[in-house]
Formats: sequence, structure tokens, C-alpha cells
Amino acid sequence: MKRFALSVLVFVASGAYVVYQYMGGSFASAAIPAPTVVAVQTTQPVATTPATTVTTQPSTPTQTTTPTSTQTPTPTQVPTPTPTPVVTPTPAPVVKPKGLYTDGTYTGSTADAYYGTVQVQVVIQNGKIVTVNFLQYPSDRRTSQYINAQAMPQLKSEAIAAQSANVSGVSGASDTSAAFIQSLGDALTQAKNA
Repeated sequence: MKRFALSVLVFVASGAYVVYQYMGGSFASAAIPAPTVVAVQTTQPVATTPATTVTTQPSTPTQTTTPTSTQTPTPTQVPTPTPTPVVTPTPAPVVKPKGLYTDGTYTGSTADAYYGTVQVQVVIQNGKIVTVNFLQYPSDRRTSQYINAQAMPQLKSEAIAAQSANVSGVSGASDTSAAFIQSLGDALTQAKNA
């Protein structure tokens, strides 16, 4: 019967210890009495254990001290979250779309138009032809002036609409049209390779 009572006592004490550990010792001061510390005056070393008194000389008086303040459990350290590193995206390289030109102003070569020379300058913005300017054109004869006054605006608008030197030309101004296509083609080649 003593063994049974002892095993029950050990079982209950173990369970109380497990609950104590699980609860983090939060009810230690209320449920479990604080251990008694016994101070022994002696010249020999003394071993102390909680709730027991050890003396080496029976005639020496012992003094028992009990803590007066309740011990507070040490605070549990909460891990501080590490900041998430900020990742800045690398900008993608600018890829020139196929078929578009590099922005700028490009001057084509001079081309023979039989009664004079034709030279054009092309202005590219946002990869597109926005304007074509005639720098030279046949204008020393009255007939050339009349023909080119009609042909030049039409050649300009066709080039801007086609976004290339592939224009049909103007009837009655075949020499000026061919020279225009040649000079514009040179300027657009420069714009593609820039």
C-alpha cells in the first residue's frame, strides 16, 4: 500500500511539474510555495536543497530565512521580425522595335534629277517619319519650278504615309520622284543604322 501511495504521489508531482512547465511558470507563486532556504553557520561546507535542512553539528543553531517578495517570471523574449529587403527591379533594356527608325534629323545624299539635283532631310520622332524637307531641287527653269511645286508636297505626304522611301512617285515629275526616292532612302538608311 505504501508503494501505491508513493507512486500516486510521484505521478501527481510529475503532472504538476508538466503543467507548470507548460504554463510557463505563471502560477508558481500562487500554487507552489517558494522553497525555504536554510542558512547554516558552520566552518565546513554545507549542501543546501529546497525544503530540506542540512546540518553537520547538531548543537549549532540554524536560522531559516524565507523570501518576502514573490518572484516574477522572467519575460519571454519575443523575436523581432527581420525587415524584408527591398528589391528594386532592374529596368529592361530598351529594344528598338523592328522597322522603326532612331529619332533625329538625317540628311540624304544628293541625287541627279536631270534638270538639277534633289536632296532631302528627314526628321524622325518616336521612331516615325514626321516631316521631310527638300534642301535642293530643280528650280532654275520656270517649268521645273511649276512641276516641283506640284510634286514636292505630294512626295512628302506619300513618304510620311508609307513611313519609308517606297513611294509611287508623281506623274509628270518622274526625274524628281526618282531623285527624291534615292535621297530619302539614303537618309532612312542612316536612321535605321543610328
